[in-house]
Parts: sequence; C-alpha cells; structure tokens
Amino acid sequence: MTSSGPEGDRHKALAAALGRVPSGLFILTATDGATETGMLASWVQQCSFEPLQVSVALRKGREVTEWLVPGTGFVLNVLGEGQTSFLSHFGKGFSPGQSPFAGVEVLRGQATAPVLASALAYLDCRVEARHPAGDHELLVARVLGGKLLGEGSPMVHLRKSGLHY
Repeated sequence: MTSSGPEGDRHKALAAALGRVPSGLFILTATDGATETGMLASWVQQCSFEPLQVSVALRKGREVTEWLVPGTGFVLNVLGEGQTSFLSHFGKGFSPGQSPFAGVEVLRGQATAPVLASALAYLDCRVEARHPAGDHELLVARVLGGKLLGEGSPMVHLRKSGLHY
C-alpha cells in the first residue's frame, strides 16, 4: 500500500483502528532444565471455560518458543496498573547467561515456572497445542492453577498502530 493518497489514508485508519484492540500486559516465565527466562507478552486471551484455557501469541524466532512445546509448563504473571518497571526489565530481552530475575523477587515451587512475587496475579499453564499464525506462533495452554496476589486492576495496553508493538 502507498503511504499517501486515499489508499495511504485508509491504511493509516486501519492501523489506528486495529491498535485500539486492548490487551493486557503479562510477564511469561518459563524454564528449560536449569535455565529460566521471562518475557513481556501482550497477546494473551482466555479461550475456553471447559477446560480452562488461554491463548498466547509469540513472535516467531523468540528463543522461548523453542521451549514451549506441548506438555511444557509456563506461568503468565498478570501485571497491575503502574507496574511499569517490569516492562523495561523484561521488554529488553536477556543475553545468554544473564539472569532474567536479577533484582526481581520471585516465588519458586508454587507453579511450573517462577512467579513474580509482586504481580497482580498469576496463571500456571501447560502448552496443549501450537499453531502457526503469520509472523507469530499461537499457543493454546491449559490453566492448571493460579492465584490473585494483590488488589487492583490489570494493566491494559492500547497501541497507536496495529501494525507493530
């Protein structure tokens, strides 16, 4: 599409409208043997009541997608309003050997992966299926458990454009 003229205007309008689809902000934590990681995730949605399931869309090429095969556990940590320090900490990614939880209080042994102690809530999940979805991989995961850890509202994210994060 062109960036000027009627087609460009329609493209910009579509991008703005798509960007207004709200999403929460989550920190997905996972383990692979002794290795742990955490990443910022925003495309998460409950997708089933029985059994309880969520869907998570992850950009292809992320190292953690290699870990999240059917049967693997992970945790979705629900961020509360104002927990922006987690966005910068987990949004940048981590170098090999760098601890993703340095300076972050975590709870271990309560779920299949580390739980952020100050998260609003967490969901302990197990990957049931994976599906290609354009430039992302769509995971469908069963919710094994979870807990509300604090009071407040979840952080909600609206994008200026639906064409990028």
